[in-house]
Amino acid sequence: MSSTTIPRRDVTDRDVQIDILFCGVCHSDLHQVRDEWSEFMPTVYPCVPGHEIIGRVSAVGPGVTRFKLGDTVGVGCLVGSDHSCPACKGGMEQFCSNVTFTYNSPDKHGTAPVTYGGYSERIVVEEGMVLRIPPNLDLAGAAPLLCAGITTYSPLKRRGVGPGKKVGIVGLGGLGHMGVKLAHAMGAHVVVFSTSPGKRDDALRLGADEVVISKNADEMAAHAGSFDMILDCVSAEHDINAYLNLLKLDGNLTLVGAPEKPLPVAAFALIFGNKSFSGSAIGGIDQTQEMLDFCGQHNITADVEVIKASEINTAYERLLRGDVKYRFSIDMASLRG
Repeated sequence: MSSTTIPRRDVTDRDVQIDILFCGVCHSDLHQVRDEWSEFMPTVYPCVPGHEIIGRVSAVGPGVTRFKLGDTVGVGCLVGSDHSCPACKGGMEQFCSNVTFTYNSPDKHGTAPVTYGGYSERIVVEEGMVLRIPPNLDLAGAAPLLCAGITTYSPLKRRGVGPGKKVGIVGLGGLGHMGVKLAHAMGAHVVVFSTSPGKRDDALRLGADEVVISKNADEMAAHAGSFDMILDCVSAEHDINAYLNLLKLDGNLTLVGAPEKPLPVAAFALIFGNKSFSGSAIGGIDQTQEMLDFCGQHNITADVEVIKASEINTAYERLLRGDVKYRFSIDMASLRG
């Protein structure tokens, strides 16, 4: 990865220009720069990743009413949609058929072939896609909330997680650690599933009530039929049926990790118990703001390691090895000098 100069459009009537302070590093960034999603979204080079953006407003168009100069704001995975389709009207812009992703998406303004993301000095975004950051949150730690935070918050909220609910979190990585923090703050009894006994203490520190080593058959069997919901944050191949067996009547397992290969699902693991197996992708703009406000109320941020822009290649190598607790956040001041 190397530095380059990219075009940014001028601020129009309803646009907000943001000077970027921090940008989180998502595993999606790594997939995209390596063109590993070529069937879904072929990478157009030069590619400027980054969809976990925290910055300060440095210019606003004359029609902007929600933000002013100096406001601390965020931009997540989306920078545009048609605002008129059923998905948009239902508050789920992420499923708009005309959605514009923050990077490597066709640039409908014609400024560049594709959109360029947050590994940059500034960005111009339409007002409706900009989010307000609670003033008490650490900005470096708040950046991953724009993807990892909403990715885990949305299914937890949709399933009514709260007091009296038993929730499992599979995998204690960038997504999983946010799932633990959020489910704990919602008041649920939280159980972390991990293949590594060495993660037990950290899981408890993050808010887990119990930790189950998934390779231990006895520990798994002790929880059979007891979970209201399990949030699966693992992106590698694993036995999904082992977790379906832990759900209670009408329980749900939601997958937010993205394994490269299909996961075999046993029909009877679903049929007996009216269980459901579903997926979830981030959240709409209103729900993302709701998540940020919730995190502000509970002082929740991601556990991050702050890096310089020049360290991104090393960060990617470490990300491949799982060598980060639990997200990287780029200090974009390092890009400016």
